[in-house]
Amino acid sequence: MTTRQLKHKLAHAFSIGHRVILTMILCLFVLGLLQAARQKGRRKVVDERVYLIHADELKYDVYGPNPEAQVVKGHVSFTHKGAHLTCDSAYFYQTSNSVRAFGHVHFRQGDTLNLVCDRAWYDGQAQMLEARNNVVLKHRRQTLYTDSLNYDRLYEYAYFFNGGRLVDGKNRLSSDWGEYHTSTRMAKFNLDVQLQTPKNRVSTDTLYYDTSKSRAHVVGMYTTDKGHGKVGPSIIRSQNSTITTTDAFFNTQNDKAELYGRSTVVDKEKTITADTLFYNSQSGSNKGVGNVVYVDSKNKNTLTCGEVVYDEKTGRGYATKRALVKDYSQKDTFYLHADTLRIETFFINTDSMYRKVHGYKKVRSYRMDIQAVCDSMVFNSKDSCLTMYQDPIVWNMGRQLLGEVIKIYMNDSTVREARVLGQAMSVELLPDSTHYNQVSSRDMFAYFKDGNIRRSDAVSNVRAIYYPMDDKDSSLIGLNYVETDTMKMYMSPQRKLERIWMPKAQGTLYPMTQIPPSQYKLDNFAWFDYIRPVDKDDVFNWRGKAKGMEIRNIVRHAAPLQQINAKTQTPPPPPSSHKEKPQKKD
Repeated sequence: MTTRQLKHKLAHAFSIGHRVILTMILCLFVLGLLQAARQKGRRKVVDERVYLIHADELKYDVYGPNPEAQVVKGHVSFTHKGAHLTCDSAYFYQTSNSVRAFGHVHFRQGDTLNLVCDRAWYDGQAQMLEARNNVVLKHRRQTLYTDSLNYDRLYEYAYFFNGGRLVDGKNRLSSDWGEYHTSTRMAKFNLDVQLQTPKNRVSTDTLYYDTSKSRAHVVGMYTTDKGHGKVGPSIIRSQNSTITTTDAFFNTQNDKAELYGRSTVVDKEKTITADTLFYNSQSGSNKGVGNVVYVDSKNKNTLTCGEVVYDEKTGRGYATKRALVKDYSQKDTFYLHADTLRIETFFINTDSMYRKVHGYKKVRSYRMDIQAVCDSMVFNSKDSCLTMYQDPIVWNMGRQLLGEVIKIYMNDSTVREARVLGQAMSVELLPDSTHYNQVSSRDMFAYFKDGNIRRSDAVSNVRAIYYPMDDKDSSLIGLNYVETDTMKMYMSPQRKLERIWMPKAQGTLYPMTQIPPSQYKLDNFAWFDYIRPVDKDDVFNWRGKAKGMEIRNIVRHAAPLQQINAKTQTPPPPPSSHKEKPQKKD
């Protein structure tokens, strides 16, 4: 073999070996990938068996009453998937992976759940624990007491069905049936549910309780009426109030409540009902929304509105959205409406306490014998004074009063005094519905007795038109025009004019057939019958004065103050602060 042939064979052999090595490497790589894939797809084996850890005594009797059970006694201990069960004695069914435990049964799961009872059945396959007799379940800070309880480890919840009681701090909750979820710490209770907190007691048929937030959800009670079931209100009682509701949330720690489903709160003589009510005892804030009805049976008044807010600690609040006050303390009910009603309390919880009620924008009121309108008003309980501002008008029977400001002083819901300040005017429509008695002055004062006007005083720049009547047939004698400084009119209890007093007056009496057309009315005469509320529902219908009929805006200038001219006045020299120099001696 020549050298050239030898080289050719060696090169050929080397090429074959190289291909074999590459093929082996490729096979090893593929095998490695397959092995990794098999290891990745292989499931981790979980031990599902219940293990007997310890027992002082163990026996097995194939001919006994429980041939499939191992009988264990004395300090018995089992473990299963992180849980630990101890008891005095037990039947251990190793084939079915279950345990029937007796005497001082204690089940522990982690560091948060402990259960003790007299006897129990534990199914390792279903991970279900059935505890009976004197069962006590403790989870975190909650403790559940019952005689029959099942605990499902798979779904992490326990339920009882023969009556139970949950203790959460100072709160006590009991019912005939209930469940408790250890993962979410949510509880549900049904049938004869009673929740007792330091301040409240709840009676209902269904209650949801979030133990982590101490928040309870109360729903309505199911009742039967003539064979038909219906949902009635649940009851929440406290020391001073009673709440009926079909849907409510409240926090048992701070007594913060949210009431839905047309709830009612009764606090002694006061009752409030609304579609939604919010209450916070810590801040003292209360809020009602939707068809709010507030009733004060002691003072005989009610408030209806769409929204009300009140703070118990400050005594401040407001009502709006068709706010209406009804006072039925007198013979006839008094109705008052304003866009917004606001209350302020001063020196609250003291002997000097008093309140102010503000009504503003489109104030209208109605009672059978008296009606009023104005832009805004204030009632002060300190002096029982109702003050009306900006174009106020008051009607009483056939009489109309108007001015810049009207003050009405009350005495036990009856008027004792009225003051019309600034551009005061009184107009009385006579029975013939044609002529008007009129008095115009700067201010007017009216005094009442037993709710009837007995005296009326007009002060400063008084002008009057009145028609004397014949005592026999009540016919009009004529028109008497008077100008004076002061006029006092005295009325009988039957509201008839008895006499008029004036210190000095100028006037003219015109017979009925000789009255000049210009003398029938004063130059500032106005009769606003189109504004006057006609019934209790008309208080919501605002009607303003016709254009140009508003009260004139009179600017009253303050008294001028003396002013010193800085250019002509020489300021006094400043006080000397240096000491007198001593004189030199010769």
